[in-house]
Amino acid sequence: MRYGEHILSLGHTNLSFRLNQWLLTRRADVSFSLGINCFQIGWNFLQQRMLPFVFLAHFFSKPTDRFGSMAFTTSGFRSWKKVNDGKNCAFLNHIGKDPNSSHKVAMQCYHDLGNSLQHLDKIIEKQNSEQVAKNRLQLQVSIDAAKWCAFQAVAFRGHDESLDSNNRGNFIELIKHVSSYNEKVAAVVLDNAPRNASYTSPTIQKEILSIWSIKIQKHIREEISDSKFSILVDEAQDRSKREQMAIVLRFVDKQGYIRERFFDIVHVHETNSLTLKKEICDVLSRHNLSVQNIRGQGYDGASNMRGEWNGLQALFIQECPYAYYIHCFAHRLQLTLVATSQEVIPVEQFFTNLSLLINLVSSSCKRVDQLRVARAARIAELIAIDELETGRGQNQMGTLKRPGTTRWGSHFSSICSLFTEYEDICSVLIDVINYGNTSTQRSEADRVYDFMTSFDFVLVMHMMRDILGFAQVLSQALQCKSQDILNALKLVSVTKDRLQSYRDNGWNELFTNVKTFCDARNIEMPDMNVIYKAGRGRIRKQNDPITMEHHYRIDVFLATVDSQILEMKNRFKEDVIELLILSSALHPKDNFQAFNIEQICQLADKFYSADFTDQEKLHLRTQLELFQIEFSCNSQLQNLSSLQELCQVLAKTRKSMCYTLIDRLIRLILTLPVSTATTERAFSAMKIIKTCLRSRMEEDFLANSMIMYIEKEIARTFDVNSIIDDFDKIKSRRAQFHMSHTVK
Repeated sequence: MRYGEHILSLGHTNLSFRLNQWLLTRRADVSFSLGINCFQIGWNFLQQRMLPFVFLAHFFSKPTDRFGSMAFTTSGFRSWKKVNDGKNCAFLNHIGKDPNSSHKVAMQCYHDLGNSLQHLDKIIEKQNSEQVAKNRLQLQVSIDAAKWCAFQAVAFRGHDESLDSNNRGNFIELIKHVSSYNEKVAAVVLDNAPRNASYTSPTIQKEILSIWSIKIQKHIREEISDSKFSILVDEAQDRSKREQMAIVLRFVDKQGYIRERFFDIVHVHETNSLTLKKEICDVLSRHNLSVQNIRGQGYDGASNMRGEWNGLQALFIQECPYAYYIHCFAHRLQLTLVATSQEVIPVEQFFTNLSLLINLVSSSCKRVDQLRVARAARIAELIAIDELETGRGQNQMGTLKRPGTTRWGSHFSSICSLFTEYEDICSVLIDVINYGNTSTQRSEADRVYDFMTSFDFVLVMHMMRDILGFAQVLSQALQCKSQDILNALKLVSVTKDRLQSYRDNGWNELFTNVKTFCDARNIEMPDMNVIYKAGRGRIRKQNDPITMEHHYRIDVFLATVDSQILEMKNRFKEDVIELLILSSALHPKDNFQAFNIEQICQLADKFYSADFTDQEKLHLRTQLELFQIEFSCNSQLQNLSSLQELCQVLAKTRKSMCYTLIDRLIRLILTLPVSTATTERAFSAMKIIKTCLRSRMEEDFLANSMIMYIEKEIARTFDVNSIIDDFDKIKSRRAQFHMSHTVK
């Protein structure tokens, strides 16, 4: 058996042929024949595996110069008497002690042949899989760089992206930075990448952004599913003076949360209602969203939007009668504030003088620096005498803010900044009066200082801070994405009540605060008991003389507050909107105190008849009766403050499966838009993305960048491998990104 093992270990190419030939001429012992048979079985196995060419490739070797080296491969072995000759054994001499002997090399090839991982097809497959992994890593770096640039709203390309440039743009510079920390990345990107497949060109960047954008829009479409939705639309000019229309979709997700998703931005050549409707319908149809599923429209007060006959809302109502139009509540509130500031003369004069003051102080860098120095010195002084609290985020340096008719909350912010820096502004004005460069500057500063330190200015400043403070709380609440229409109306009602209470009881407190402010700053206070004399050339309508106190309380304070209350009543007429009245019957406030089955059934029958069949309308009443019993004894349905909380509780407790019709009606009400704040935020993002240096951005590139920047929350949920897969599916690529492309 030992001889057979030796022969089996020889492993040369034609060993089987030579041994078989020798067996025909000589007798061999049983052990030797057994070894030959074993080798023959192995050889037949290799033939059955259809790899004889691999076997030959492994075992073929050229004859060496050593004597007798061809005995076991070509000429044949006949010196059997030397087989048992100890150290001189022919087999042992053939094996040799050198690890690189022909026999040991052949044996290693034989073992490699038995290892399936060393087969030719496996080696080729392994090499291909390694290349695919490198290609995917290379593309992953480009995808991550594009995602970072989009999330940060920075430019992708640089002015000079040549190899000898000091700044090749954010995209390439980021890849260079990443590769400097990772050797594997450095081995596959930029200079080490194939010249015909570097995947860093502007075209590749736009393709990657397009894939992200499509996936985000698809995700939003899946969130909407078969639910009803509302559209929020507004237009604005971008940096290149092109009219852009932002489209936002509002809907209620499966968990009962209100979502307002930025969906697309479209360049429109005209802003007439027909053009806007066509572009909106094109966007919706591309994503398989039916106009018939629209249940609300949210626009500003422009005539092309709200027109009753030819406006955009009228065109959609003609096609879908249940797409109810809601004028943006935040716009209404801003119009109320602007109308109030223009209605009462002292208030209008106050904001005019405030604008002059801001222009004078902010127009010079020197005066701005002086204001900051004065502010810092006063803060240090107040902290030293323990009149100011210190802590993180407190006593920060600020600037005067300009009020604007188109910026929500700007009036309140401007007055607050004026309050904070009142003494510092006065010191800057005194410095200009004394040391101004020209007489014009000195005289203008003197005039501004006179009205700023007058009692009328201080009184209106305190009064408008209080009034706008009430409106600011409402404004911030209306801009919330998850705000529902019923809660918004409740907040409007609360604001009206606060204004009415301020009108009835606020004068004494206001006058006390103004007097304290004037005494602390040596501002002259008028005698409130003397007769008020109108300005030169002005005649009062009443002939009876009035006191100064009567003038400030009646002609200024009450006139301003009454104007504010009247404007809010005129612009927020919820009592004439039957839809909102009936919807309030479902509001859960005060443990469903307003719950009314008749009104709820009337709401479904009159305003949402397309969403309920005749049979479902009958079942709705039954579900409402059961629900009335449910919320009276179920603690989870009590102490709810909004309709959205009720919808969330129904979804969380799976009560929505029991009260399906009630849940459907609640979702329809929540779909109604409250404000267009989301579209305004989209335009703010557009200003950040499309700057003067990026004014030539293509429309698709702008839209994809905006949806990536705005909907980061969704974009982060996508795995980079899915982006690579979609990138590979778009068209044929030079590099391989999947093993399925290899030939096996």
